[in-house]
Amino acid sequence: MNISTLDELFDRATKTTQIIKNKDVLRHDYLPPKLPHREEQIHYLGEIVAPVLKRDRCSNVFIYGKTGTGKTAVAKYVLSRLYERAQSLGVPFQICYVNCRLAGTEYRILASVCSALNVKVPFTGLAVGEIFDRFKVALDKEASLLIVVLDEIDELVKARGDMLLYELTRINESLSRSKVSLVGISNDLMFKDLLDPRVLSSLSEEEIVFRPYNAAELYDILFERCSIAFFEQALPEGAVNLCAALAAAEHGDARRALDMLRVAGELAEREAAAEITEEHIRSAEKRIEHDRIIDAMKNLTPHSKLVLVSVYLLNKENISSAITGDIYEIYQELCELTTYTALTQRRVSGLISELDIIGLLNSRIVSMGRYGRTKKIKLNVSRALISKVFSEDEPFRCLIDYSPKCLAKEGSRQS
Repeated sequence: MNISTLDELFDRATKTTQIIKNKDVLRHDYLPPKLPHREEQIHYLGEIVAPVLKRDRCSNVFIYGKTGTGKTAVAKYVLSRLYERAQSLGVPFQICYVNCRLAGTEYRILASVCSALNVKVPFTGLAVGEIFDRFKVALDKEASLLIVVLDEIDELVKARGDMLLYELTRINESLSRSKVSLVGISNDLMFKDLLDPRVLSSLSEEEIVFRPYNAAELYDILFERCSIAFFEQALPEGAVNLCAALAAAEHGDARRALDMLRVAGELAEREAAAEITEEHIRSAEKRIEHDRIIDAMKNLTPHSKLVLVSVYLLNKENISSAITGDIYEIYQELCELTTYTALTQRRVSGLISELDIIGLLNSRIVSMGRYGRTKKIKLNVSRALISKVFSEDEPFRCLIDYSPKCLAKEGSRQS
């Protein structure tokens, strides 16, 4: 592309368009004034946290459901209004929101909680126990009620275990003037299976399950956002209906529907189109699907990445459908190469199921006649895409071309 062509592109981008009016309304972090079709969950969560207004500690609550079902939006919506009411009544109350996927470690999660109390801790260098003690001392000085929201809490437990959760669920035993309540949010419906029974009983004092949206509900959500996000006449009703139907047919994911609208609007603007067409919606769906798979692979936990690479290596050896035992054998070799401590075969089987749920693997039960049934696992994405993503990821880059010893011993096997 020469400079003149690039200048033409930039000139076209700076011209006033009549498609997108406010792109921020279509972002995931936008909190609308109303949350359609989540009135029941809002009411339930409101009942749980209302004791704060009487200066009482509310119950811990665990919120779970698939991505894009409104869990985080409802939690922020209810707690922001609770905070406003507490302020008007003079109730000492604070909220700390932490995304565990972004924080990544117990250290950074506790640092975020300390920051909410205006306690400064270094970016690194202290023991986790030291930060935890500073947090407790600072909180007790405040004589305050605190609600800690741990979003994507499953990512913390999968990567680091549940010790921090155990400490947080027991923290009130060592506080005299303040009280802490927890709100855990998880996309993984099987997340509770990972928790120690003592943590589970304390964390899940109350539970709220968010079901996926149907097409009619997604249409209502989109219609409300569209009136703010797009210029009048830029988005025909047929395009909104198609976007809602495509999102509902897959997972009932409102985030996905909003992403489709945003990307479709951007495509229409690049073409200088007068409106968003159904073709723009379908093109946006394909683009998002590709980006979603790449994002999913990049954000896997280390052990999930090792499992996926194990299936990838089997596929390279023309073993298109593997069993759990084959995968586990290679997984153990990869753990030795990368210095990770291997999980049990039962836990690896659980990771395979999780990779199946998010669409990176495909597993099916096959009848073996009188020998019973077995699970066959194969890749659900191309080897080329896995190689591209992991070739940019240390220490997994070197594993893509690895030749497992267990396969070398047995020779070439066919599935």
